[in-house]
This record gives sequence, structure tokens and C-alpha cells, in this order.
Amino acid sequence: MNHQNEQVINIKPIKTEEDYNLALKRLEVVFNSTKGSPEGDELEILGILIEQYEDEHFPVGLPDRIEAIKFRMGQVNTII
Repeated sequence: MNHQNEQVINIKPIKTEEDYNLALKRLEVVFNSTKGSPEGDELEILGILIEQYEDEHFPVGLPDRIEAIKFRMGQVNTII
């Protein structure tokens, strides 16, 4: 295997809000990277880590059923 052209990616777990913000900034830099490139691999890994952090720290619960129905009715211009 040829390791001459391989680039080391410095990625670590996202444990703090500061880590999270740094990861988001780096994600912006590599966002349009080519799949399979070192930056594309970094993008994929960052996405997974960011998603995991957000799931743990910013959980999105299910909406109240009545509020969900009212919201949907409002989308289709139905009068309550």
C-alpha cells in the first residue's frame, strides 16, 4: 500500500460545546469535498460525530399529537 499521498486527519470525539463549535467550523471548510478524498472522508466522519453530539445534547422529542394535527391543518389552509 502506498502511504506517500495519504493525509493524516486529526479527528477526536466531540465532548464539549467548544469541540462541537470547532467541528462545525471545520465541517464548513470540507463541506463540498469529493467523496473518497481525504477531505471527503473527514467530512463523513465529522458528520457522524456531530450528529451523535446533537442527538445527545439537543434531543428532539415527538410533537404533541393535537399540536401536530393543528399544524398540518394550517398547512392545508383548513379552518379549525
